[in-house]
Amino acid sequence: MTIKEVCEKFNITADTLRYYERVGVIPEVHRTAGGIRDFTEEDIGWVKTMTCFRSAGVPVEMLIEYRRLFELGDDTFIARCNLLKEAREKILEEKKRYDDALKKLNYKIAKYEEACQTGVLNWDDETLAK
Repeated sequence: MTIKEVCEKFNITADTLRYYERVGVIPEVHRTAGGIRDFTEEDIGWVKTMTCFRSAGVPVEMLIEYRRLFELGDDTFIARCNLLKEAREKILEEKKRYDDALKKLNYKIAKYEEACQTGVLNWDDETLAK
C-alpha cells in the first residue's frame, strides 16, 4: 500500500506518517526499488494501533517507548503492560474531564430548551448558571 493510500485510510497526513516513521513510532517501512514506501499489512497494523493511541492523546514519547520495548522482545511484556496501563490512566483522566464538561453542557441545553418552551430561563444551581 502506498503512503497516499495509508494516509487516506487513517485520515492522517503524509508528513505525520513520515514523522512517525522517522522518530520510531512505527517501524521503518520497506521501500520499492524506486524508493517509494510500500506498506505491508504489518506496517498498517502499526499505523492503525499508533494512530488510535495518538487520537486518544497518548504522547508520542510513550508510543516510541512502547515500540522500542516491543522490538526488544518478550522479556518486555511487563514493561509494555505497565506503559499501556499508564496510557490508560491518562486517557481515563481526560475522559473524566470530557464527561464533566458533557454533564454541564447537557444541563445547560436542557435549561435552554425549557426556556424556549416557557420563555423563562430558570437555573437550579448557581454554580451551573454561568
